[in-house]
Amino acid sequence: MDLPVVVGVDGSEPGLRAVDWAADEAALRGVPLRLVYASLWERYEGAALAQELGRTSEQILADKIVDAAVRRAHRRRPDLKVEAEVVPDGPVPALVTEARRASLLVLGARGRGGIAELLLGSVSLAVAAHAHCPVIVLRGSHDLRAQPGAQGRVLLGVGEEARSSAAVRFAFQEAERRSAVLEAVRAWRCPGHETTEHPLLAGGPARMHEQRAAETLEAALNEVAAEHPSVQLHRRTAEGTARRVLLDASVTADLLVVGARRQSGFFGLQLGRVAHTVLHHSACPVAVVPQPA
Repeated sequence: MDLPVVVGVDGSEPGLRAVDWAADEAALRGVPLRLVYASLWERYEGAALAQELGRTSEQILADKIVDAAVRRAHRRRPDLKVEAEVVPDGPVPALVTEARRASLLVLGARGRGGIAELLLGSVSLAVAAHAHCPVIVLRGSHDLRAQPGAQGRVLLGVGEEARSSAAVRFAFQEAERRSAVLEAVRAWRCPGHETTEHPLLAGGPARMHEQRAAETLEAALNEVAAEHPSVQLHRRTAEGTARRVLLDASVTADLLVVGARRQSGFFGLQLGRVAHTVLHHSACPVAVVPQPA
């Protein structure tokens, strides 16, 4: 059974843009698209009372929101199989539950309560932190199309434990589906206490850290690259913090892919500093990919 691409809708313009992206992703994967609107109206009104009094204004609003999203998806991809549901729950628990039976979850950066897209909305951040499938959050302002991308480039941030990671595999698959270049980046820094004032030795520590970064990059990519020979791969090491390197590179990317590892004793995913920062400030959409323990 092909798991659907799920998109959270809320009637906002960012939510409708998320429908566009999700429809593209579902078409690329050859799977259905599932639209989910989380509504608490039954909790507040009560199902029996709602039946006695007729449809509440909130129920009518929910139906209108879902109908508009379905029409948007069909305009985007007329041949796509689309299903929709109004779920009587809060948006975070509803979408985290949906993620358990989805191939991908797509969210807008902000919902109806957001006045700007400079920072990430609380719902998107919470869902990205706890979902059990990859989550794409539509950061940035350029293009916002899964296919074809304006930049033709998928950006992958490679961390310390990236060998055979889910994020690496996801990035290769996305690049292959889009016929895009995959740029894999490993950031490195030379600690201040390792520098030296001797002119003949000044570059030694920096070269050592750069070489280690290159070796980490190769180890992370080689196995998966062999499985995707059609993907044009660019490997790059860059001096600086991972957060700054990835944010700078996101300006010319269609999608930034980062990993998130489950922490023992916690519910779902705990986002590290890099994932948290790029979700707030990336210039392009961000995919957060959970790494199984």
